[in-house]
Amino acid sequence: MNRIPLAPYATDWRESRGRLHDEPGSAHRTPFQRDRDRIIHSSAFRRLKHKTQVFIEHEGDHFRTRLTHSLEVAQIARTVARTLGADEDLAEAVALAHDLGHTPFGHTGEDALAAAMEPYGGFDHNAQALRIVTELEHRYAGFDGLNLTWEALEGIAKHNGPALPPHPAALAEAEACWSLELTTHAGIEAQIAALSDDVAYNVHDLDDGLRARLFALEDLAGLPLVGPALAEVDVLWPGLDEPRRSGEAFRRVFGAMVEDMLAETRARLAAAEPESAAALRALGAPVVAFSPPVEAGVGEVRAFLFARMYRHPAVLAMREQAAAVVSDLFAGFMAAPERLPVEWRGAALGARGEAALARVVSDYIAGMTDRFALQEHRRIGGGA
Repeated sequence: MNRIPLAPYATDWRESRGRLHDEPGSAHRTPFQRDRDRIIHSSAFRRLKHKTQVFIEHEGDHFRTRLTHSLEVAQIARTVARTLGADEDLAEAVALAHDLGHTPFGHTGEDALAAAMEPYGGFDHNAQALRIVTELEHRYAGFDGLNLTWEALEGIAKHNGPALPPHPAALAEAEACWSLELTTHAGIEAQIAALSDDVAYNVHDLDDGLRARLFALEDLAGLPLVGPALAEVDVLWPGLDEPRRSGEAFRRVFGAMVEDMLAETRARLAAAEPESAAALRALGAPVVAFSPPVEAGVGEVRAFLFARMYRHPAVLAMREQAAAVVSDLFAGFMAAPERLPVEWRGAALGARGEAALARVVSDYIAGMTDRFALQEHRRIGGGA
């Protein structure tokens, strides 16, 4: 296999810690390429097509879904990994998997399911993604899950950095089975995937909010990163129509964030001089980061989105509806597990104790798409 030479601090596929269940290697793909391919072919990945981030799925065809978002994150992660000499296949695999555990209706659904699961070990989408790839996917005869490499599992578990206790039950169970060293930083590829997520969702939430007319393009002129980009576009193309004007501005913001990530990461690597992937993990701080000025600017963009988009009355109305659907589904299936589909019913009726039943119900609800959650809500008598 001809591969681009890796930097010393990169995660070398030839030194992978392997898979929990031994399998023969591939003559044509590295272990991390196989991880990526297994994620793409998984049922959970396909369902991301109908899971939204902010808006409910049927609100419009042009808003981003978890699938399109994951593809965008993967594109950024590959570019950054290649530029820095990291393993781009591992970075892509972690990027593609990072949202697998999300519930229907985005963070609203997660909040509702976490509240319902609080007495039963909690719910967290990162932990759920790990549960999907280690247990819930049933495609292979020899094992549950996708049997990903240790490095891919580590990246999923530590998508937001070290996972400090107390851990959700799903994460604690995975850790007990095969330690992912949860309290340390992940390899550089997982760090790249995590910050690529920040780039994608900040810029694209601005784009979706503008498309939904929750705010106007002129409202963004005072924001760091966005304001200078708009000013540059107006100088180059005065009088440009709004779709092209916003498109040109947002791609400049996108590029500026990626360039800053690369510059700051290179500076941190030069200062730390990690000579191996293990040495990079042992640094005690991330190496992939924005510079302080850009991090501050990103914070202002997040604050704008929170105030003008995530807390917009129209979005809050959708959130209220979505939270009620998830809460009703959980309560309904806990009270009558025999109403679960046949492929879930056996596990539910055979569950030993209320916590075990709650985990089955939670797994079923978390895997739903937006539209299927609404259908199930109607089916069990939850209303229109």
